[in-house]
Formats: sequence, structure tokens, C-alpha cells
Amino acid sequence: MARGNTRQRIQDVALELFAEQGYDKTSLREIAERLDVTKAALYYHFKTKEDILIGLFQDLTRPMDELIAWAHAQPRTLETRRETLRRYQLALRDATPLYRFMQENQATVRELSVGLTFKERMLELTDLVQEPDFAIVDRVRCISAIFTLHAGTFHMENVEGDPEEKHEAVLEVALDLLTQAHHA
Repeated sequence: MARGNTRQRIQDVALELFAEQGYDKTSLREIAERLDVTKAALYYHFKTKEDILIGLFQDLTRPMDELIAWAHAQPRTLETRRETLRRYQLALRDATPLYRFMQENQATVRELSVGLTFKERMLELTDLVQEPDFAIVDRVRCISAIFTLHAGTFHMENVEGDPEEKHEAVLEVALDLLTQAHHA
């Protein structure tokens, strides 16, 4: 098996176990057992649980980094802000297991280096969807648009209906918030 595939399998299984029993209660031994590999084989790829988590964050947040770089290169217009939200929703959907883990393990994530870098990304993203001269109520609308995408990604799965329609509805509400801020 190629190194990349083994590394990916380790990350996937670790994320499953972190989700099932919590990051703190999961050991490298348990990850190795579920993968049916030796602990030494696991150490070849990752020395610690935090290394696994850092690898997951790097793989799954790369689209977020690319989005931030893209948005910085665009004119600061309403359409750019709207497209930033559209692209962010896609990134969220692709990384749902990691974001769910973060939501359910906020205290742990805050203590890890990945928590700080994620917080920095979120602050940068919220800056990109608003203007410094916006009134406070409009800044709240812009930040709420991002968190509408978060809530929609994770909580709408418990709501009856077609998944695609739900994603479109969540995006529509987020875009409405952004547009209200622009027109206020």
C-alpha cells in the first residue's frame, strides 16, 4: 500500500475514533488496533495523536487557505463576498467530519496548536466578508452569515428533506444576511 494511502487511512480511522469516544479517550494503540497494524507502523507516519490531528487539519483546511488567498486577490465587492460564502460552504461540506469533531471537542481543540491556526483562519474569513466601515449591526450580519453556513452544515442533517435543497436553503439565508449588510 502506498504511503499516502496508509497515512490517509490512519487519519480517517483516528477521526472516527475521536468522534466515537473523544480525542482525550483515544490512544494510539486503539488507532493501531482498529487499523490492524502495529504501533510501530503507526509511529512511522505519526508520532503523536496531535500529529494525526495536525495532518487532518492541514489536509482538510487547505481549501480554506486557498479560499482566503483567492478572496484576497479579488476586488472587495459584494459579489466577491457572496462568492466567498459559496466557496466556503463547499469547503465545509467536504470537511464535515473534521468540523464536527472540532465542534464536539472545542475545549481540546482550543488547547492544541491546530485550534489557534483555525481561529486565525476564521477571523481572516470574517474580515473578508465585511468592510471595516460597516455599522456594528452589519458586521453582525456578515459574521452571522458564516455561522449560518456552520449551523446549516451540521444541524440541517437532522431536518427532513433533500440534502441538496437544505444546502441551497442555508446558502440562501447566509447570502441574504450578507446582502442586507451591504444595502443597509
